[in-house]
Parts: sequence; C-alpha cells; structure tokens
Amino acid sequence: MSGPLLCEGRVVIVTGAGRGLGRAHALAYAAEGARIVVNDLGVGLDGTPGPDSPAARVVAEIRAAGGQAVAHGGDIATTEGAASLVRTALETYGRLDTLVNNAGFLRDRMLVNLDEDDWDAVLRVHLKGHFLPLKHAAAHWRAEAKDGRTPRARVVNTSSGAGLLGSVGQGNYSAAKAGIIGLTLVAAAELGRYGVQVNAIAPAARTRMTERAFADTMAAPGADSFDAMAPENVSPLVVWLGASASTGVTGRVFETEGGRITVMEGWRPGPTADKGARWTPSEAGDTALKLLAQAEVPGAVYGAR
Repeated sequence: MSGPLLCEGRVVIVTGAGRGLGRAHALAYAAEGARIVVNDLGVGLDGTPGPDSPAARVVAEIRAAGGQAVAHGGDIATTEGAASLVRTALETYGRLDTLVNNAGFLRDRMLVNLDEDDWDAVLRVHLKGHFLPLKHAAAHWRAEAKDGRTPRARVVNTSSGAGLLGSVGQGNYSAAKAGIIGLTLVAAAELGRYGVQVNAIAPAARTRMTERAFADTMAAPGADSFDAMAPENVSPLVVWLGASASTGVTGRVFETEGGRITVMEGWRPGPTADKGARWTPSEAGDTALKLLAQAEVPGAVYGAR
C-alpha cells in the first residue's frame, strides 16, 4: 500500500501555473492531495495578454484526475490582484497553507539596448510579483498566529541561476532573480515567529522562456532517455518544501534540475586583510590583488561560458 499523501488537506497557491514549471508544480501538489489555486494571467513571453486561459486548462486537468482546484486570473503584481489571490484561497477552501511564487517572463536585451520599460516590466512581474503575494499571505498567517492558530505555512520562491551568477543579455532578469533571494532571506527571518518557512529554488528546466534562450541545452532527448530538462523534475522538491514534512528548513536556496539537487551556500567571507588603519588607494589595490589570488574563482556568468 502507498503511504499517506504528503500534502493531504493543504491549500496551495501557485502563481504562473498555466504552463511550464508552474503547471508542473500545480499538478504535483494536487497528486499529493493538496487543493490548488491556479494563478495565471495568460500572457505571452513578453508579458502581454494572451487569447486563452491556461489557468482554466490546468484546473480542468486537476479535476479530471480527481483533485480540487480553482483558477485565478488576476495580476499578482498589483495590490488588488495579490489580495484577491489570497482571498480566493480563503473563500474557496477556508485556509491557506503554501504559496509558490513562480510567475515571470523575459525581455532579454544587452544592457546598452535595454529600455527602461523592459527593465521595469521584468522587475515588476518577478520581484514585485513575489513581494505582493508574500505580503498578503504573510498578513493572513500573522493574524492566525496572533489568534492562537499558529500555522505550518510554507513559501517557495523562484529564483534562477541567472540570479546567482548573472546571465549575459539578461540584466533585468538577473537583477530581479537576485532580489528574490534577498527577499527570501528577509522573509524567512521575519516570518518564522508566525510559523512560516520561506525558501527559494533556482531551477533549470525546459519552459517557454528557456527553450528559446538556451535551445540546444533544453532540447528534449529521445523517447528512451531521461529528459533532464522536463519541468516535472523540479516539482518534487517544490512539493516537499511546501509540505509540513519540511519542518525546520527555512531561509535556504536550492539549485535543482533533472535528478540533481544542490544546496546553495551564498555569499560568505573569504580571504580578509585588516590593516587596523586607513589604506592608501595603492595599498588597497595591492591588498585586493593578494586576496583575490587566495580566493575561489567565481562561477561563470551564464551565456559567457
């Protein structure tokens, strides 16, 4: 006999869940017994509105498999859209246990060609689109904790290798994804007292965004080979991080692709020199070069390898 479902009874919001990673996460949570709020604005790769409703299609998939799900088509990078997202969970299912922030799109340009509008649009959907749902979900969980009903709440944010190492031609996207890591660390520190754990993933998978930017590495293999870039490979870790089974894990960033999971260790002090007084510019430069010679070589910038 199979064991109990990992997320039985939990209510999970997944943003950007109409396609790609978000869809895979929503289906995986539903398969583990969760009730899902499927958020998707139904926009194109550049963030402009599309003609169909991918959220409704994912809801239909979940229901056809015997699960429970409801669609939400609001813009979660607005205060009202994020507030209505949380309200949808509470009004439909009476509770909220997990928030998976996943929505995003690309407007790739080299920095000298990157328009201000393209910068603002990408920062808005990725970074603001993480902050606002997190803010409204956290306000609910704080109220629950103050009323003596401390939740076992979970937030899974979506960063990227571009946020960890940078990515040529993706200055806006890399900055947004790096910001999500900072937001994750602060939220984990602030919200732990209310029973909320906050972690982030940096996934690599085949989606509408990556299959164009990295066409060669994202191509599907032959029928008999393991598809390392399938988005479904990322979802098991996301489901576990969103379940009560992950108790004690917070403020961490995981890189994940295919069958690989890596705990990222982030910025930490390396070689150090202390003169005990002010350096001259020449002394500071000579010292910096000596320290760099002792330091680990940083990871390659994406797109420059």
